[in-house]
Amino acid sequence: MKKQIITIALLISSLIGYSNTEIKNYLVDISKKVTVEFKNVKKGHLLSIKDNQGVKIYSEEISENGHLSKILDVTSLEKGTYYVELDKDFEIAIKLFQIKENQVIFNENEEKTIFKPVARNEENMLLISKIAFDNEPMQVVLYYNDEMIFSETIKSEAILNRVYRLEKEKKGNYTVLFYNNGRSFEKRFKI
Repeated sequence: MKKQIITIALLISSLIGYSNTEIKNYLVDISKKVTVEFKNVKKGHLLSIKDNQGVKIYSEEISENGHLSKILDVTSLEKGTYYVELDKDFEIAIKLFQIKENQVIFNENEEKTIFKPVARNEENMLLISKIAFDNEPMQVVLYYNDEMIFSETIKSEAILNRVYRLEKEKKGNYTVLFYNNGRSFEKRFKI
């Protein structure tokens, strides 16, 4: 019952915030718990809170598919900027919030999505694709049996598609690392 009352109160405050299009931030009293919501989550996705330096403060693996409504207790956090991240299959959804003087401020203008690079191998070819609406360059580094064999920084393209031909006679373990948006992504495969 208490959870339902908190959820209804947060829903009403959210509706009031959405009714005025000039309001881009919404405030929550820090003495209460904060509810974050994400649609289309799957079992195995990762929910985390990070500070402004990218240090992970909290992490939880999602246990069910569907709509996620998570109540977070932020009373122990110091003043500052934090991020709630949902690490999905092909993207990372990020929501920014700030803690100031007994308030939590969610800034809807700061919500963003980072699309992860996707790599797959077909015989002796490595296929890479990525949606890059953020126009950030991406570095691709390819290793064969733990030895770097190729590196390239790709300038920003809205939709990136690359095909790399691998030598047929070089059978073994490959690792491709991607560096983008201050993050790294890794894909391992064998041919």
